[in-house]
Amino acid sequence: MQVLKIGGNELDDAGFLAALAQAVAGSGEPVVIIHGGGRAIGDLQARLGLPSLKVDGLRVTDAESLAVAQMVLSGQTNKLIVAALLAAGVDAIGVSGVDGGLLRCRQKRHATADLGYVGEIVQVRAELIHRVAMQGMTVVISPISLGLDGQVYNVNADEAASAVALALHASRLNFVSNVPGVLQDDRIVPTLTVAQAEKLISNGVIRDGMVPKVRAALTAIAQGVPQARIVNLAGLTQTSGTTFWGIGD
Repeated sequence: MQVLKIGGNELDDAGFLAALAQAVAGSGEPVVIIHGGGRAIGDLQARLGLPSLKVDGLRVTDAESLAVAQMVLSGQTNKLIVAALLAAGVDAIGVSGVDGGLLRCRQKRHATADLGYVGEIVQVRAELIHRVAMQGMTVVISPISLGLDGQVYNVNADEAASAVALALHASRLNFVSNVPGVLQDDRIVPTLTVAQAEKLISNGVIRDGMVPKVRAALTAIAQGVPQARIVNLAGLTQTSGTTFWGIGD
């Protein structure tokens, strides 16, 4: 089983969705998809006159922003992906982390900022995902999740994908982005270790939304996922992108 994390920037592109669906149809193994929706969330916040603030690539989420995130992620975006998969002949079902208590979380703490209703995953109902996948269905998951305190939280999709891949003992985790991998001097860095990645973060080569993506990949590798990769859709079925290995130097 493989886990795909799909970035939000591409999901308003019908061509991307169709190509993604074809890639899943030809994968030859069960696939679980976790998706973001950052651009669509930001656009709706702007139309509603709500501020959009990020800290280290994480969206600060007050009560109004949480409502927007739920509408976009668990509603519009999730169903766009499911519809594209079904159109390509892939049997698919869309859920959020709230449904069935699929993803349980606690409030995420940050050293310098109050992130609001932002969570971090602490439990995954892996057996439920496996049962659905055994029926030949591709599960598409919105990262809106249920807190252990009963509160709904917005969870970074990269972090949710890492947690799901770990819980499922996935063979690999691919972060499908709008960039072909981690770039340094306009070239793809083909492989990175923890130490190398942290150095690139500290000197600003890896920045903004790429930071949680890289750290989620490193967490997955450190905890047992055999392979994690940041790649664009064109490179998904190839050996391109940035692959993460091990936790040492």
